[in-house]
Amino acid sequence: MLEQRATFELFFEQLGLDSSPEAIDEFISTHQIGMDVPLHKAPFWSKSQHDFLISHWKKDDDWAIFVDVLNEQLHIEAEGSGSCDVPSHKST
Repeated sequence: MLEQRATFELFFEQLGLDSSPEAIDEFISTHQIGMDVPLHKAPFWSKSQHDFLISHWKKDDDWAIFVDVLNEQLHIEAEGSGSCDVPSHKST
């Protein structure tokens, strides 16, 4: 359990990233990933950041909501681009 109330700023601190509102906005705008790239597999994470994301998402703990929010935020450009390749289902 967290001693402090979980916030997006504290989440960024836990990832070892700058947690100022401006830095968070900058990170989100400069680290967009394609719809085919899961958040934890984005190439910019260190091993410890990757492990933090996976661990808290699997635990579904206080940080999990922030993992979900960050996932959504880092896929914004791909979501609107129509670049998501969805295989078509062909009936035989």
